[in-house]
Amino acid sequence: MLPHSAVARIIVSSGILGSIIIGSGFFASVGGGMQEHSVGASSPSSVVPRQGVPSGIAKLPPQGWPDTASAASLYPGGVWLNPETIPVTEVGKLRTAGNAADADALSQISSQPIATWLGDWWGSDLLKRKLAANTAAAELARTTPVYVIYAIPDRDCGGYSAGGYNDEDYLTFNRTVADSLRGHPAVMLIEPDSIAMLGTERCGSIVDRRLGLLSTVVQYYSQAGIPVYLDGGNSKWVDPQTMADRLTKAGVQYARGFFTNVSNFRLTADEKQYAEKLSRLLGGKHYVIDVSRNGAGWKGTWCNPTGAALGQNPMVSRTGGSMDALLWVKTPGVSDGTCNGGPAAGKWFPTYALDLVRARP
Repeated sequence: MLPHSAVARIIVSSGILGSIIIGSGFFASVGGGMQEHSVGASSPSSVVPRQGVPSGIAKLPPQGWPDTASAASLYPGGVWLNPETIPVTEVGKLRTAGNAADADALSQISSQPIATWLGDWWGSDLLKRKLAANTAAAELARTTPVYVIYAIPDRDCGGYSAGGYNDEDYLTFNRTVADSLRGHPAVMLIEPDSIAMLGTERCGSIVDRRLGLLSTVVQYYSQAGIPVYLDGGNSKWVDPQTMADRLTKAGVQYARGFFTNVSNFRLTADEKQYAEKLSRLLGGKHYVIDVSRNGAGWKGTWCNPTGAALGQNPMVSRTGGSMDALLWVKTPGVSDGTCNGGPAAGKWFPTYALDLVRARP
């Protein structure tokens, strides 16, 4: 399961997107320590719509973008800054209330791009409208939205974040997303924890079925020209060889690569060392790392740990190599659950958000 507890729910806000909450994280973002590729701006020529191709299952890995393209070319203009995230809203409330000090501090969060989580809490028509709105806003800003799919059947294998679609509806959902984004810059992270957790006893009966579903879904997005990353767990979860075997069965050959450390706190150096090993086992596949709250490393628990800190700001690599970007795939300041004084999972935790900022290296 993801390191938070609570199933998805929707809280409608005044914005076009509303507040989509999935346990402790509902939006995500980019952050990093590489040579900077500007996240918020680019020249007009940097946005090049990808050519659409018919829906269906790819028989061979798409040529070009999965392995040979530069990271910068896959994130035209950098990562899109959604102006309607919870941190943006909360900073606005603080300014309205005259609390400039806290607003200024939390702007370290609200000023960063945050990717959008998509799942079974949106109906098809609403999903299409949201994706269209996001695409229009991102293209106006000449940047690239990052999405996270979180709707797989038997999600969390019956754990705290249980739910998801049945197999048929899951495939339909992903076809809808892929077709909606076809021809537009976008990046997709598929199902955090879905592969790493397959070694647990409660997932034992679904391993082959899940890996097969993921392989099919990855091909939908690669056919649509959308770079995809699959779940790679984190540096303290599954050994690289076992993860490489699972990723191969999940269709990583059709993907750009994999992601690590989603909603976790592991240090970037440790994650990069692990990811490089995994990349080599996969023939040089690329990866991204969630660094949203790993500025101080692991603090002994996944749930609102004392002493955690913001990670580095978003960056997309321009230096080559297997690492494409360091992403905030967890919204800093959103509670992991009712632990350590926090509100319910997915709720804004203002004192914790400030603690993350103040503890930042």
